[in-house]
Amino acid sequence: MRVLASFVIASVCAVLTGCAGRTELLPNDNAALQKTPAEFAADAAKRHPYKADAPRGGQAKARAEIGYFLDRIDLINLSDTPWTDTEVWLNGEYVVFMPQVNSKKIEKIPFRAFYNGQGQYFPTSNGSILNRKPILINKVELFRDGMLYDVSTQTAE
Repeated sequence: MRVLASFVIASVCAVLTGCAGRTELLPNDNAALQKTPAEFAADAAKRHPYKADAPRGGQAKARAEIGYFLDRIDLINLSDTPWTDTEVWLNGEYVVFMPQVNSKKIEKIPFRAFYNGQGQYFPTSNGSILNRKPILINKVELFRDGMLYDVSTQTAE
């Protein structure tokens, strides 16, 4: 019930005040994820192309829960140390930069924070029955310390 009430309040806020230039209806508590769409797109453009030739670091001590209904990824660093200067890649095409990913803290990253090299964000409404051709996340990877790491994923719903 609280989730529904929060959604209604956020929707009314969006209609009354407008949320142009934001990636989410409710602000993210991570300052690195409080950028405008233009800032996310510009940052992603600097990080492209995908580093397919980078050395592989194996499985990261991390897990990503993909929430198609909420249009976000919940990423958790399961290691004992924080990560710095980390790129999170979806399907080798969409990227978002995280200056710091704290240990044992869930980072709620909206799909609209992930951009490709053409300035397009990762599609939303993939969990909707109205979307006839959903684009699913097949691979989540981290690029940090010059290496690409695979992230274990699961779907939230």
